[in-house]
Amino acid sequence: MITLTYQTTELELSDRLVWTDEYSWSPVVSENRWGTEGSLIVHTGKRKAGRPITLDGRASNAWITRATCDQLYAWASISGAEFSLLVRGVARTVVFDATQGAAFQAEPIWRLQDGEHKPELLYTPFFKFMEV
Repeated sequence: MITLTYQTTELELSDRLVWTDEYSWSPVVSENRWGTEGSLIVHTGKRKAGRPITLDGRASNAWITRATCDQLYAWASISGAEFSLLVRGVARTVVFDATQGAAFQAEPIWRLQDGEHKPELLYTPFFKFMEV
């Protein structure tokens, strides 16, 4: 089960969310330079934070309700808020990552007229988090 918790409120997210960038980040970074005598100098270090976590439910039909979307949208609007994200059985401290646009997006699976939107209407979500 994938969950997102803020303070004491926990929201269950769909298990069908796909972690698209799980293996595209490395905790080890390196920088190479040439010394004045022509030798290669390699500097390496370990990152302490900043891992991106993108959870995409659009292609996998990871549905959540409109009521959950409203709560997530409100949480994504809290500047600097930290959350506990439980994914792959590991709790991670994350923030919504809005550096490249909206950190939370959702689209309804059915196109309805304005007055037909109810809290139980289903949406496909997309999340951008950053581990801190």
